[in-house]
Amino acid sequence: MRIALARINGVRHDKNIVSDPIYREFDAALVVPAAALLLLSIVMVYSASIAIAEASRYTGHQPAYFLIRQAAFVGIGLILGAIAFQFPVRRWQQAAPWIFVGGLVLLILVLVPGVGREVNGARRWLPLGPINLQPSEPMKLFAVLYAADYTVRKLADLGSLRRGFVPMALVMLLTGALLLREPDFGALVVIVGIAMGILFLGGLRLRPFLLLMALLAIGFLLLIWLEPYRRSRFIGFMDPWSDAYGTGYQLSHALIAFGRGEWFGVGLGASVEKLFYLPEAHTDFLLAVIAEELGFAGVAAVVAMFALVVLRAFAIGRRALHLERVYGGLVAQGIGIWIGAQAFINMGVNMGLLPTKGLTLPLMSFGGSGIAANCVALAILLRVDWENRQLMRGVQL
Repeated sequence: MRIALARINGVRHDKNIVSDPIYREFDAALVVPAAALLLLSIVMVYSASIAIAEASRYTGHQPAYFLIRQAAFVGIGLILGAIAFQFPVRRWQQAAPWIFVGGLVLLILVLVPGVGREVNGARRWLPLGPINLQPSEPMKLFAVLYAADYTVRKLADLGSLRRGFVPMALVMLLTGALLLREPDFGALVVIVGIAMGILFLGGLRLRPFLLLMALLAIGFLLLIWLEPYRRSRFIGFMDPWSDAYGTGYQLSHALIAFGRGEWFGVGLGASVEKLFYLPEAHTDFLLAVIAEELGFAGVAAVVAMFALVVLRAFAIGRRALHLERVYGGLVAQGIGIWIGAQAFINMGVNMGLLPTKGLTLPLMSFGGSGIAANCVALAILLRVDWENRQLMRGVQL
């Protein structure tokens, strides 16, 4: 019976594809770790931020300020995700170019004086009453939707560098120029990684792909070296202890937090580094607080949950491709690339494996724009999976 269902639309049988019971409406192996990460984010953001919230005039000296907002962000994200799930994947494909253009407009607006909000020398936010929208966060999702649509439209031309890659490269250059004006180098790295990954999965030839990756690596190194603050961060990353009170300050305290955590941590709420030592403890360096309070066991659990989410995204995408739903398959795998790459970069920064960069941990770090974009992305991923299951049942969508 299952073999017959897997042959719908000429799809060949694959044991891995039909191993999950098709009567399930949702993929529990995706929903459970994603929900666990969101719930853990509320607990750890509260733990990491309670001291700074109590001491800050901006928060009204309310210890639960960030807890309340993070819980609200998760709630809003789940509502937006529930709405996004209602739209068929083909609707997302039809709207993808327009959604991406809308994202570019937001990136332009954030650079307009008097419109965008500047914090610590970076202009990345659009004030919307009580909340701030960071356009680079939803732009990552828009890049997934657009790159997948572009790849589907250009499938016959992906063998040609000029016809298949150059148009996308020009779009990425425009996006990159806007992001560097903010500046938001981390978002640029993730978005370029998403576009390149989807093009490669769509059929871009290996040799030009490797050449382009080498050129991108050289380009990123030049961007780091030619900008003084990026260069100082890179030098501080190479030896944070040589200037532990300057360029190596964040990394040195993150490493201290990891060292203090040992195997099982010092206990929830007992972190010392979050007490005004580790900057951005509830955003960019949340993993360091997790390491200090929950130890190696806590970090390993977080890594395992992210690994499950990414693996299920690729499994859902592969199933969609076998069902000849190319756009849905590329979107699913693009979401996996996005969450996996951003989580890897954030973890690498926290552990001292990568240069310090302002990039949040998906599904966990404090921030409404990021949490909302992640929840909508997961909802679209669940929609791809749901449509896969309907087709395997023989239901026409």
